Amino acid sequence: MSAFSDKVVLITGAGRGIGRAMAEAFAAQGAIVAANDINPVNLDETVQRITAAGGRARGYVFDVAKRMPINGLISQVLEDWGRIDILVNNAAVEPHASILEMDEWDFHRTLDVNLAGPFFTMQLAGRAMREQGGGIMINIGSIAGRAHGLPGCAAYIASKMGLIGLTREAAREFAAYNIRVNAVCPGIIETEMTAALRQDEARLRKSLEEIPQRRLGSPADVVGAVLFLCSPAAAYLTGQAINVDGGKVMC
Repeated sequence: MSAFSDKVVLITGAGRGIGRAMAEAFAAQGAIVAANDINPVNLDETVQRITAAGGRARGYVFDVAKRMPINGLISQVLEDWGRIDILVNNAAVEPHASILEMDEWDFHRTLDVNLAGPFFTMQLAGRAMREQGGGIMINIGSIAGRAHGLPGCAAYIASKMGLIGLTREAAREFAAYNIRVNAVCPGIIETEMTAALRQDEARLRKSLEEIPQRRLGSPADVVGAVLFLCSPAAAYLTGQAINVDGGKVMC
């Protein structure tokens, strides 16, 4: 029997890419997936793919940029399933603009989705986990939030750096309640968000030259790290930020 059998796993941003891959992987191992996304079409497809494969999943359309919708999300998942065993904060936005050109709305939206959203989901899910005796939280960060920048993405970088700090502080505060908190920091992963890179041969070649493994990552690479951190094998790991980047950054 899988360690995730009958566990309730809430994943934000599960409508496509890494989020969908995580949702399918947890469901394949017997988990009950509470899949969240702001896009109902993408979310329905994720849920349909899981149920068609024999898994269990339910979709929750909420905008995780604000506390009130997040409160609705957490309350609905708890009403439906009675508990939240694992929370994965994956939802993110990545506007491309320099500091001098960044629009105010884009800046605040980036911080709301990428940093405030995880703060409030961790706060509200954390209260439920405290009452049930424990749980696991994973924040999906980025190597851009560590030692490696990303041109034209100052707001994104700031949000991901903040998320790593939030992860470490939450791990410290939540340890007394048997709640582990870690971050996974992907490098360049082949998803819809990075599809344009494949069309730019010069940029792709330069990117590959900077990656020791000489390949882009896949959603499966990120999923493997997340599943490990949520497993009993990682029981003594908390407050960590694990790079999944093919060796591009050493921190």
